[in-house]
Amino acid sequence: MAHLLVIESWVGAMSTLLPRAIRDAGHRFTFLTRDLHHYLRAAPSARSHPLLAADNVLTTETNDLPALLSHVERLHDALGFDGVLSSCDYYLPAVAEVAAHLGLPGPSPDAVRRACRKDLARAALGDAGVPGPRYAPASSWEQAAEAANGVGYPLVVKPVDLCAGMYVRKVRDQAELRTAFLALEEFPVNARGQRRVPVVLLEELLAGPEVSVETVSVDGDVHVVGVTGKSLTGEPWFVESGHMFPAVLDADLARKAKEAAVSAVRALGLDRGVAHTELRLTPDGPALIEVNPRPAGNQITELVRRVTGVDLPMVHARLAAGQQPDLTFADTGVRSAAIAFLLPGHAGRITAVHGTGVLAAAADVVDWSVKPAGHRTGEPTSNNQYLGHVMVTDTLGSGAGARAQELVSALKVEYER
Repeated sequence: MAHLLVIESWVGAMSTLLPRAIRDAGHRFTFLTRDLHHYLRAAPSARSHPLLAADNVLTTETNDLPALLSHVERLHDALGFDGVLSSCDYYLPAVAEVAAHLGLPGPSPDAVRRACRKDLARAALGDAGVPGPRYAPASSWEQAAEAANGVGYPLVVKPVDLCAGMYVRKVRDQAELRTAFLALEEFPVNARGQRRVPVVLLEELLAGPEVSVETVSVDGDVHVVGVTGKSLTGEPWFVESGHMFPAVLDADLARKAKEAAVSAVRALGLDRGVAHTELRLTPDGPALIEVNPRPAGNQITELVRRVTGVDLPMVHARLAAGQQPDLTFADTGVRSAAIAFLLPGHAGRITAVHGTGVLAAAADVVDWSVKPAGHRTGEPTSNNQYLGHVMVTDTLGSGAGARAQELVSALKVEYER
């Protein structure tokens, strides 16, 4: 039994999936955070809190790397860790540094830092010849305005160090670019209290459907688990409205998407870990959007598990413990699995979500939830504003995606007047 140190986590689905996977793998864990209330505020109402599965729940400043390294070294002397991991993008570079500092298994800290900084990742991928959009980083309004002319309108504006689609938007002209740039200037600190890198990335707007490729790297060998189909909505924003595994693609396009993802993971130097690589399938072929050096969020890992039997959060835990994960597919009887998300029509306070009775009675619905009455939602500009989800499986073919969207579309959100 390995003893794993989990440094911070998400408060969404992975906050439950990762602790469960660690325990199911036969391991135990200690949880370390700078703000325990961040997790207690998001405590699930219908089940026990996932942190109750931890052997220890400890607090220290996790945003100060030198202090964190010193503190974890003392904890390691007292508790003895076999590995360290996280499911939160904002702490993946620190986790890699901690693992290296303690001599524990993990990917290269430099590789993780490159992957988590979208401007550094673009440069590394471009140097390696991995297909991607035209792009330019900018750290001032003057640089952004000039760079936009080189990239060409319409284009995509994104921060280099945020996630969940926050502040990523399409802009059609300089006026919209100015609005997007100023909005990012007014958000200098992320949700975990970390000061942001004041760089904006301008990218060519890519045409075509979006997919993600789920991979596992073990000692430099990159294994493809599969390709996930993704649905986007909310222009000018890029909000993920649903996912289906496996994606419905012809064999040649699926092969090219896998090859592009593997090339990107290798180019970044991610030699050990789970990765979630997003691409656009353009008329000229797959083009890289980004590589996330951790298991996919939004319950994509659950879709993969239900179809293939491969539990990517458990793989994440086993790799952190220095073990060889089993990536053998099992015949689960499920041919496709999908999740669709309920998005708000606008900001406001929810009084009810109608239509959930159908979800409770549907045999193909394996999981669903909606926000309770009284929940206050913001505008639907990122993946952080979901009001609920529906997950379905199809034992016959590739119908899960359409079915999940059908069920979510039938839900009606009532707002406080």
